[in-house]
Amino acid sequence: MNGIIQLQIGQFLLIYLLLLVVLVVMRVCRIDQTRLLVVSSMKMTVQLILAGLILTYIFEHPHPLFVVAYLGAMTGFSIHRVLSKNRDLNPRFRLVTGLSIAGAGLCVLAYFVAVVVGEGLFNPQYVIPIGGMVMGNTMTGVSLGVKTFRESIHDQRSKIEALVCVGASAEDILLPFVRQALETAMLPTLNSMVGMGIVSLPGMMTGQILAGTLPMTSILYQIAIMIAICTAVTCACFGTLYFGSKTLYDKKRQIIQL
Repeated sequence: MNGIIQLQIGQFLLIYLLLLVVLVVMRVCRIDQTRLLVVSSMKMTVQLILAGLILTYIFEHPHPLFVVAYLGAMTGFSIHRVLSKNRDLNPRFRLVTGLSIAGAGLCVLAYFVAVVVGEGLFNPQYVIPIGGMVMGNTMTGVSLGVKTFRESIHDQRSKIEALVCVGASAEDILLPFVRQALETAMLPTLNSMVGMGIVSLPGMMTGQILAGTLPMTSILYQIAIMIAICTAVTCACFGTLYFGSKTLYDKKRQIIQL
């Protein structure tokens, strides 16, 4: 198989012409998000170019400290993004969320790289891109789970207060909300797994094929990474919601915060 075709700057810039199509559709439909489209496109471009420069340096000068620093920044940003959207969570819930994201993501990543692939834990070629996929999906799943959990509690507040009045325990009251939020958080990952290979060729597999990797090798990697992502999302969301819900009531199992 041939290697990937290198894009020249002129060729690459042509892709931005497609944004004109998006702008036309937004104008026709009177969607006032032109500024958001431009800003997000520019931010994405700048951030990815910076990431590319940093990764090029790390790959050319591999060192465990560089890998740990990049992975730490990636994990910290994921936690920050989730917590920034839920600023009024109590401190213990925030701590549980951070530990769940970091613990689930890093453990699954370590298992994937060291056990499944059989590479060193500080190999930037595997740790950084796979870590990005795992942490990115974990961040999205936890954000969705926490959002669903909080909205459900808010919508059912009167029902919760009625159950408290009749003597129901806080754990029994909150557990159904945890289950519902966990299911909602898992569904996007599960749905993407259902349609994968038929509806779409996922990004990792496409990238490997473009780079000249044999399709079957790419398929095996994609299956492995999707199972890893599903596991990380499930564990992080479960840890966040199950143990986070326990911060909402005291030792006497009475709800102290909603």
